[in-house]
Amino acid sequence: MSDTNDQNRDKKVLTLGGRPTLGLGGANKQKPAAPAQPAAGGGAGASGTVRQSFSHGRGKEVAVEVKRKRTFEKGAVPGVADGGAAARRAAEGAAGGRGPQPRGNAPRQLSDAEREARIRALRSAAEAEEERAIQEAADAEARAIAEAEAAVAAEAAAHARAEALARAEAEAAARALEPLDEDTVRRRELEELRAIQEAEKAATAEAERKRKEAEDARKAEAANRAETSRSRHAAPASSEDDRQARPATPRPAGATQDTAAPRVPGVAPRAPSGDFEEEDGPRRAKVAGPGKTAAKVPAAPVKAKVDDKRRGGKMTISQALSDEDGRRGRSMAAAKRARERERLRQFGRQETQKVTRDVVIPEVITVGDLANRMAERGADVVKTLMRMGVMATITQTIDADTAELVVQELGHRPVRVAESDVEIGVKGEQDRSEDLVSRPPVVTVMGHVDHGKTSLLDALRKTDVAAREAGGITQHIGAYQVQLKSGSKITFIDTPGHAAFTEMRARGANVTDVVVLVVAADDGVMPQTIEAIRHAKAAGVPIIVAINKCDLPAAKPDRVRQELLQYELVVEGMGGDVLDVEVSAKAGLNLDKLEEAILLQAEILELKANPNRTAEGVVVEAKLDKGRGPVATVLVKRGTVKVGDIVVAGSEWGRVRALVNDRGTNVPDATPATPVEVLGLGGVPLAGEEMVVVESESRAREITEYRARKKREAESAKSGRGSLEQMFKQIQAGEAKELPIVIKGDVQGSVEAISGALEKLTAENTEVKVRVLTSGVGAITESDITLANASKGLVVGFNVRANPQARDMAKRDGVEIRYYSIIYDIIDDVRQMLTGMLAPTLKERFLGNAHILQVFNITKVGKVAGCRVSEGIVKRGAKVRLLRDNVVIHEGTLKTLKRMKDEVREVREGFECGMAFENYDDIREGDIIEAFEMEEIARVL
Repeated sequence: MSDTNDQNRDKKVLTLGGRPTLGLGGANKQKPAAPAQPAAGGGAGASGTVRQSFSHGRGKEVAVEVKRKRTFEKGAVPGVADGGAAARRAAEGAAGGRGPQPRGNAPRQLSDAEREARIRALRSAAEAEEERAIQEAADAEARAIAEAEAAVAAEAAAHARAEALARAEAEAAARALEPLDEDTVRRRELEELRAIQEAEKAATAEAERKRKEAEDARKAEAANRAETSRSRHAAPASSEDDRQARPATPRPAGATQDTAAPRVPGVAPRAPSGDFEEEDGPRRAKVAGPGKTAAKVPAAPVKAKVDDKRRGGKMTISQALSDEDGRRGRSMAAAKRARERERLRQFGRQETQKVTRDVVIPEVITVGDLANRMAERGADVVKTLMRMGVMATITQTIDADTAELVVQELGHRPVRVAESDVEIGVKGEQDRSEDLVSRPPVVTVMGHVDHGKTSLLDALRKTDVAAREAGGITQHIGAYQVQLKSGSKITFIDTPGHAAFTEMRARGANVTDVVVLVVAADDGVMPQTIEAIRHAKAAGVPIIVAINKCDLPAAKPDRVRQELLQYELVVEGMGGDVLDVEVSAKAGLNLDKLEEAILLQAEILELKANPNRTAEGVVVEAKLDKGRGPVATVLVKRGTVKVGDIVVAGSEWGRVRALVNDRGTNVPDATPATPVEVLGLGGVPLAGEEMVVVESESRAREITEYRARKKREAESAKSGRGSLEQMFKQIQAGEAKELPIVIKGDVQGSVEAISGALEKLTAENTEVKVRVLTSGVGAITESDITLANASKGLVVGFNVRANPQARDMAKRDGVEIRYYSIIYDIIDDVRQMLTGMLAPTLKERFLGNAHILQVFNITKVGKVAGCRVSEGIVKRGAKVRLLRDNVVIHEGTLKTLKRMKDEVREVREGFECGMAFENYDDIREGDIIEAFEMEEIARVL
């Protein structure tokens, strides 16, 4: 309700929407107003009742109190016109107690609450100013300390740089005088790496020290602020206690909170405090009508500004209890984050030097592995690949070329490696000339089968090896060492002469120093003799011709020398440089001359080797012994093999358990050019593979795993038979006939020879093939029977037998096992099997001709030709052709052949007969019928 003047009180009419009226006196006055009571606070006012009218004749009487508006003169406002003299007087009069307040225009004095609030505000301002001054002084002191420390650090860094430069110059001068070999380069790299690591450690320690100092300073500052906060809170508390101890000053009964503060013209009154403030705060001011004054709304309470800056460092117990003016303390996580940022900032100030690394790059590598090897972030590597146009994730693989470009882009040194690099350094370095000593010569005896090679070696060794060989022929490669009367030693390698043992002869020629070519004086140069000559020339070794069987009456040594001229072997007797000796193994003729020729040739070659190094050799033969396990016959080329060494032979490795010489005696070691049997390998190696001694089992395992993997890949690529569509085409064309065979032998060389010979049988044949399912050394086992049964194949055992379990399984499953001791028999039997698998050849055989004299049409039978046989014979069921004007009209079979109404088997020349064709009736008089039959002729492979 709005205020009005006393003069207009009786005339003022307040209307609501035109219909209801609210009046004060005048026309709407129903009852006389009660006498006015003086207004509180010195203002005049009046009270009374009015009747409020509503529509439809309704009304209501309400009590109304009208307050008179107070006006003040300019000089009556304390603190405005008198310069604050009234406020000072009020403050001075507060000590003597509160008396009755003057009415009218007398200056208003401050209340206790207002005075205390002003005192607190002044005290807070003074304290804030004092704290600000203290903080500024502390900041200035900290800046000065930091500048001093920075200057000291800069001076120390300059001094350190000068010392480092001087030290580097001294080291450079010293290095310039040192010989630049591999050890020196390695030592320099280690020193540089150590210096870089020490510099990194020093930088890390300095950053940690600065972080601890900063943290201690923050803790001390926080403690000081906490102490200041506690002292500041203690003073208001004591003043509050004193104020509560003083007696309350009585107030006039009519005094209210509205009169506590003087009103200034043009200035909005201060908002009341207490509960009324909370209630009136959220209310909105009503919009006044035209010409009316808007109702005054109390101003919103203004909260004290709180510093939202988070507390630095860790929170103490006193800070947590005091709460420091309601400010929220910093959490532990925030403090940790701040410390981490500070540490990173300290590290960021230091200039870190990029370390360039040698990055090993294999053939295929993942992006993540490449990043780890460079010590770079995976995201940086992926970004580099993207810039190069390669979209790859951290787990995808890239090739070696792309990886090399990435390594160079990121500032490192690429080092390309391959899987085959595991074999680098296996053979060792070349020997120095001063470490070489003389060694015995290695002589390989080669020639045609049954020319007396083994008998000649028996005569030299004073043994009888030939008598123990199956079939009287050599089917294994053997290594022996002969000691002569003079004390010299010669190592002989005996090779088979059969055509199937080409690989053995090639291995013997590759590991030898001298080749002794044995030629029978009564037989001359034969095919295997020619092959031996080619192997020796390919190996580049000298040849000594031994003309054997010179004691026989049919011996013709001169014919042998002349035949050798066709193959560029000119003996010394004909002006050449090839030594030749006429010997007889049976009679022991000129064996000493043969030994002298071998020693002379070895002396010319100056054969030397280094025995004081890791051994290397060649596997001449390998087998699986029942009691000793895998046994490899090794010829040592250089170095010395000892019991306990870790050796690698092809894709097999093991520790040497025993060394056995050619006479069956255990020896502790084997020197160069010495043949020994090595026991202790994990499996049977392939003949012809190299054997080396390695330093550790891990190295041996790594090499053998790589070789075994390569071997499997080669076998899988070799055994590939094309696509399924190609296989179906071969089956439809009759080209998919195979003979699966499982081969087991006593030694690796024999198994290899048998496999090669069987595959050569069908090398030029496209209809049948020999497929070797598996080949190995040792007895026939259950796994071999299972494999042969699955493929409907044959098991061949060469000088081996099947164990009882394998025999029972073969009998139950119907698998055929064949045992052989001579390689000829294996080849002949397999050839017969393959011949039976070949499709026979069809050949047409002419029978005779018949002329058609007349054609008869018989019901339910068709046309029948009356014929006379003019040539040969016509048989029932034979193939026939119908010729008309010497042109073949039809080809089919005879349905019927009759003579005088009787069915006959054949009709000879000059006789008449009746014929009818199968499913064909177009026959005419004058046509000729030609009879023939097809014959099947068996093919031979």
